This record gives sequence, C-alpha cells and structure tokens, in this order.
Amino acid sequence: MKSKMEDLKNLPGIDKLLNFHEIKELIGVYQVDLVKHVIRNTIAQIRKEAFKSKKIPSVPEIILQIKKGIKQFNQKSLKNVMNATGVVVHTNLGRAPFSDDIISEAAEILRGYNNLEFDLEKGFRGSRNTHLTRLLTFLTGAEDVLVVNNNAAAIMLILRTFAKEKEVIVSRGELIEIGGSFRLPDIMAASDCKMIEVGTTNKTRIKDYEDHITNNTALLLKAHQSNYIIQGFTQEASLAELVTLGKQHGIPVVYDMGSGLLRKTSIDVFRDEPDVKQTLATGIGLVCFSGDKLLGGAQAGIIAGNKELVAILKREPMVRALRVGKTTLAIMEAAMFYYLDDKELVKKNMLFSMMTTKTKELKNRAEKLHKILSDYQIPSIVVESKGQCGGGALPGQEIDSFAVRIEKSFETNKQKSGFAEKLYSGLMTHESPVVAILRKGDVYFDVLTIPEAQYDKLATTVKDVYFEI
Repeated sequence: MKSKMEDLKNLPGIDKLLNFHEIKELIGVYQVDLVKHVIRNTIAQIRKEAFKSKKIPSVPEIILQIKKGIKQFNQKSLKNVMNATGVVVHTNLGRAPFSDDIISEAAEILRGYNNLEFDLEKGFRGSRNTHLTRLLTFLTGAEDVLVVNNNAAAIMLILRTFAKEKEVIVSRGELIEIGGSFRLPDIMAASDCKMIEVGTTNKTRIKDYEDHITNNTALLLKAHQSNYIIQGFTQEASLAELVTLGKQHGIPVVYDMGSGLLRKTSIDVFRDEPDVKQTLATGIGLVCFSGDKLLGGAQAGIIAGNKELVAILKREPMVRALRVGKTTLAIMEAAMFYYLDDKELVKKNMLFSMMTTKTKELKNRAEKLHKILSDYQIPSIVVESKGQCGGGALPGQEIDSFAVRIEKSFETNKQKSGFAEKLYSGLMTHESPVVAILRKGDVYFDVLTIPEAQYDKLATTVKDVYFEI
C-alpha cells in the first residue's frame, strides 16, 4: 500500500502533462479547457481505480487515456443503431422507428419558424394543445384530447387532478410494471392518491370494485396488461361493466392503455389488441396511451375522452411542466396523417411496414444479406427466426421471420471459445453500431428489423469486427 501511495504522489499533474508534446498537439486541435477537463477526469479516475487495487498506468498510458477521452468527447453519445434483434418497437433502441417520410415531413415544419403557439387566422397567441386535436378526435372518436410528454406523465396528471388525497380502485391483476422498474403503485403514490386493490391476481369481478366504493372514491382505474399475459383460471371486469358502475356512482373510469393502437386496421397481427376508438365507444371517461409504441410516432402521452374532464386537465398548472415541444408535435402529426389511409400507413410508417412484411419476403432479404456477407468471406447461414412487436405490446405473440447466423470457421481461430461474445460486443462498440442477437454461443441478425438500405453498412461493420478478433 505504501508503494502505491508513493506512486500516486508521483502521478503527473495537469501542468506537467500540458508540457508533453502529445498534449500540446491536442491543444492545437481542441480547446485548451476541454483538454484540461479530460486530464482532470483521467487523473481522478486513475486515483479512484488505484484504491481498488488496480495498477497505476505509466505516463505514456495516461496520455493514451487522455487521447481516448478527447476522442469520446468529440463523438455524439446518441447514435444511429442498426437493430438486428427482430424486436420492432425496441424500448432501449428508441421504440418506434421513424421512416424517411415522417422525418422529411416533420423537418419541413421544424426548419426555421412555425406556428407552435400562434393563431394564423386570428393573428395572435394560440395554444400548442390544438395542433393534434383535429386528427386525434377524428381517428379515435374522442370529444377532446391533451398531449403530454409520456404516458406515465399522462396517468400521473389524471391521478393528481381527480384523485389527490382520495381513493382509486384498481385490480390486483393490473398493477403493472413498465420498463425501467416503474410501477403503477409507485406512480399512484407519487400522485398523492390512495390505491385500493381489489380482487386477486388472476380473478377480479365487477362486484369487487362495487364493494370497495366509498364517499372518498375518486376514480375507477383499469390498466391494459400490454406486456404480460395471465392465462388459465382468470376473470376480469370488462370496460363496459366498469363504465356502467362508474355512471351509477358518478365516478369517472380511466383506462391506461399503454400501447396505444389508435383504431382497428387491416393488419392481422393487431386483431386482438384493444384500440383507442373502440375503447372510447364504451363511454369511458378518459383513456391514456403512448405515442411511440403502436401508434408509431414520437414519445408522448395522449389523454383522450370526455371534453369536460379533458378541460379540467388542461387548466392544471402541471400541464406546463409536462407539455411537449414542436419536434414531438411535428413528428406526431406526420405519423397520424397516415392513419387516414391503411395503404399509406403500411407504406410510410416503419412500424407497420415491418409488422406486415411477408415471410417469403423476409427469407429473400435474409438470402441477400447472406450473399453480401459471403462476398466479404464471412461464413453465414440463413435460419428461421421469431421476431416480436416489443415495446410492451402483443406479449407472447411471435412474428415468423428469418435471420442470418454467423458460422464458426474451423479453419481459423474463429472457433475459439468466446468468439461469438467478442463479435457481439464488438458490433455494438463499432462506429456504426449493430445490436444483434447472442444466443447459445452464436450471433444472429434478424432481418425483420433491418431495412434493406442498411445491409451494405451492416455487412461492412461485421467485416471490420470479424477480422479484428
């Protein structure tokens, strides 16, 4: 320990490091303040690791770390990623992907100025809340809508507005957890309302709700089980039953749909998924859902339903903190216009394009990717695969697909233990990152989620990593 402490004392300071010619070269290219910042962080990290019994690097090694830190500073953290996982709405990869059509239409609005909060007909200040109202009320049948920054914000706004310090009745079988360990009970607690659990995990009847209604009951809440399935000996109260019960007692019914399919389409894979339009037709008070899942737009939380209830929400001071900006509104409006025509929806929204690709076409695409990899002398094989919708939607429902699997070469060192793991991680850290599938010592690329325009770029990335291992 004494020797290590002495080594730490001998670590070069910032002034000394600034005199090395390699650092002076960096200062000639980058701002001196940036170089000093990276040096401080590098030395601080070395000291921290030294106390964890890690080796103290030499001065040349320290300079290499500084150069690496400078390089990282000059690379954007948010990158375009090639998704080869077969999960269409990948929560960790930005959820719903945007097509060139959506991006170009939104860019036309975002370039320069726009009428975000200006009424062009009246010539004075307007409201950003109006821009999506016409489309959303038509597509869903809602009397009015309000858009906030995500669905968790939507349900929290509803709870705080109508049920602060009051009771909200919810089924035990619907106490959902969404990504990042966010749980409905936690959101309810943060909203300062009292959660009243009724029924059991697998069975909740309408009488369970009725038996727990008191003078302090503010809402009846139903949550869509969008990311899990309860099968077997089950029962749940229907929306129609809840709406009838709510009207009998003068209590609003709220449905947290989560996934957010706007309306029924001709797309068969969504035939059993509840949609907003049919839900609102039950006479329910409010429905809230995400904009970047099955809607195929940007991150947003949409509240739709009774105009009197929505009007109360719009007056809440918290709405200003939860409001969306011009980028979200432009992307959402572009995405929703395609819902006016199913053919346009499938053609111009990547989510629906991927979800409707025929199996034969996917096999042809896999063969094409296999051929490009073969041209680079990378052994691979086309295999059947199973894709998923993802994004907390259509749980348990698989999509027939095809994938390209990298084959182990027994004539080189590619058969060595750990090769697949190195390839998988190397693809993710490449300057053109690819997130593939690592399964039982093999790497797969599911073509369901890889646009053909990316095949050459993907193959080049694979080549770079494959021949470096």
